[in-house]
Amino acid sequence: MKVFRKCLFLFMTVVTGASAQTKQDVKMNKFISTLMQKMTLDEKLGQLNLPGAGDITTGQASSSDIAQKIEDGKIGGLFNIKTVEKIKDVQKIAVEKSRLKIPLIFGMDVIHGYQTVFPIPLGLSCTWDMALIERSARIAAIEASADGINWTFSPMVDISRDARWGRASEGSGEDPYLGSQIAKAMVKGYQGDDLSRNNTILACVKHFALYGAIEAGRDYNTTDMSRLRMYNEYFPPYKAAVDAGAGSVMTSFNEVDGIPASANKWLMTDVLRKQWGFNGMVVTDYTAINEMIEHGLGDLKTVSALALKAGVDMDMVGEGFLTTLKQSLTGGKIAQQEIDMACQRILEAKYKLGLFDDPYRYCNVKRSKTEILTPANRKEARATAAQSFVLLKNDNHILPLKKGGKIALIGPLADATENMTGTWSVAADFKKSVSVLSGLKSIGGKNTKISYAKGANLTADSALEERSTMFGKSLGRDPRSADVLLKEALAIAQQADVIVAALGESAEMSGESSSRSDITIPQVQKDLLAALLKTGKPVVLVLFTGRPLALKWESENAPSILNVWFGGSEAGDAIADVLFGDVNPSGKLTMTFPQNVGQVPIYYNHKNTGRPLAEGKWFQKFRSNYLDVSNDPLYPFGYGLSYTTFDYSAIQLSDTLLKKGQSIKANITVKNTGSRDGQEVVQLYTRDLVGSITRPVEELKGFQKISLKAGESRVVSFTITEEDLKFYNSDLNYVAEPGTFKLFIGTNSKDVKEVGFTLQ
Repeated sequence: MKVFRKCLFLFMTVVTGASAQTKQDVKMNKFISTLMQKMTLDEKLGQLNLPGAGDITTGQASSSDIAQKIEDGKIGGLFNIKTVEKIKDVQKIAVEKSRLKIPLIFGMDVIHGYQTVFPIPLGLSCTWDMALIERSARIAAIEASADGINWTFSPMVDISRDARWGRASEGSGEDPYLGSQIAKAMVKGYQGDDLSRNNTILACVKHFALYGAIEAGRDYNTTDMSRLRMYNEYFPPYKAAVDAGAGSVMTSFNEVDGIPASANKWLMTDVLRKQWGFNGMVVTDYTAINEMIEHGLGDLKTVSALALKAGVDMDMVGEGFLTTLKQSLTGGKIAQQEIDMACQRILEAKYKLGLFDDPYRYCNVKRSKTEILTPANRKEARATAAQSFVLLKNDNHILPLKKGGKIALIGPLADATENMTGTWSVAADFKKSVSVLSGLKSIGGKNTKISYAKGANLTADSALEERSTMFGKSLGRDPRSADVLLKEALAIAQQADVIVAALGESAEMSGESSSRSDITIPQVQKDLLAALLKTGKPVVLVLFTGRPLALKWESENAPSILNVWFGGSEAGDAIADVLFGDVNPSGKLTMTFPQNVGQVPIYYNHKNTGRPLAEGKWFQKFRSNYLDVSNDPLYPFGYGLSYTTFDYSAIQLSDTLLKKGQSIKANITVKNTGSRDGQEVVQLYTRDLVGSITRPVEELKGFQKISLKAGESRVVSFTITEEDLKFYNSDLNYVAEPGTFKLFIGTNSKDVKEVGFTLQ
């Protein structure tokens, strides 16, 4: 009888939970079912079509090339169109002129802010501050939705360990644990707690999957890896975003197991939907279906059918779904049910956004005038940018600078307003961004004399500079010779107390289709820096970059290096805040910096080899090393200095035996031993010493960003459970295996305290 009652209780619990879920969905399901019964095959295929908006201008939507398609029900949404006026014009065609009045969904690459631009995602990740990252996405959602956008193609959660890949700038670095935390924060920021509110937008996790592991770091290239590496190292951030409730997923350009992602049923259906339970919509990347022809999978009709059967719902730009699926249906290559399912998912996304209740809910003119690029948003972006900067070197405490002296600001990035926002800042008004020159003058005050000279062009190669300054981000190439530019810079440098050299990459030197085989600072800029160092004046290298660079010479010769990535619309003021010490830098690297490009790919959580190099050794014959460079990175994962210093005590464990179903605590005392208040990212790593498969030498398992006043100490506590030690074994079962472990806590992945424990 007791067993019966227990079973009945469990049954009722399940039913009650299911009923609650049904109550939430029943209205939507009924609405969409009724709507789809009215739809023709052509109208269903139309929902699967996502073209770019083209060059629609306000008031001319009805005469644009796509207007007739919208009226005929052949378009499900548009992207790359903004402003309330334009979007309302287009939406009006859909809901007033099309037969079934189905509203459009409007997407855009809102990657790191809308008009208020935050640091590039790689820079943002270096804050290690999840609340701050979530707020940046929340502000981006508020601004984008105020301008008519309701869908963003973000976050990009691809793990990247190859600095040659330009799109490393668009992700969160090399680590799956940190990447997962950031993925969750971004999804929450975009979608909020209620997607039907008009200031939230649909998130789109990209690029599914493995895009950051492309061969040779060359964009759009081939990817190949084991399932073990997929599940343990590359899949976690995608899954974390799905678990956080992301409403859509974008396919990647690369192949997975020999099949391009957009046609990969194992990836899109077996993993994404069946294993992870994703029930949102899947959209391709730009013309990804058409590009499978070049991959060698067949003609447009064939690859379109393959994509639909794999689980793709929406075709971005290619129109293969629109123009070929009817033929494939007639020929028995696809089923009506597959078309219906894709259509249903797209309609569900629109329903959840509230577009069927009010197609113009994102077209509030008042919001567009009062909620975009506000002083409060700009203040948040400025503070966020300052948190993202990583102090790589600061010999002789050159930084912070004193206000009131003479500063020579030199370099092609010193007054490059258009470049401050970095790559993928499509909605930004570059003229409203703050340059380094402007920031130093503003923050330095009247008593600080700032002299400026460009000193050099971005690169000696004018064609390379043109390729690196696209999309309105020209640096205004100076026609004068390199010698003349250098002479001018040295003249003002001689009159200064300190030199600030703003060097590195331009905004579009990283990003999509911006891979580099040489990841050093261009030679003409290195020559400039060398000449400035020869003056004998203190030199601060303010480094602009969208990726880890090979900076061995700079690190050996420049006394102070502040990596500022691309800080966004408020970059100049934020840089000045840190240079003058109004903000103490606290950023920590989320990608390893190599000594040279030959070490790439380089990452901290690598596997050991059967012939590892002995600790502290530079070279040993018949060991895993190079003849010409040590195995060490230039700057390790998690690295970053401060204007103060922090001391770590020994680790105290509550127990050295972790029992099943229980936890142990690791405590460490961190003390601010300097004279300034500061923030520190305390990082926890583990190592599984013996496993059924080989395990990484180190894995990030936790972190805390703390603030300490000068002289203050604090006990930082981490809780470790069996769950933290799980991994996918050779059978792809998610397990924690009993045995011995090492636990590390420290200021970066290399400088750590160590202790051991056992999992029972």
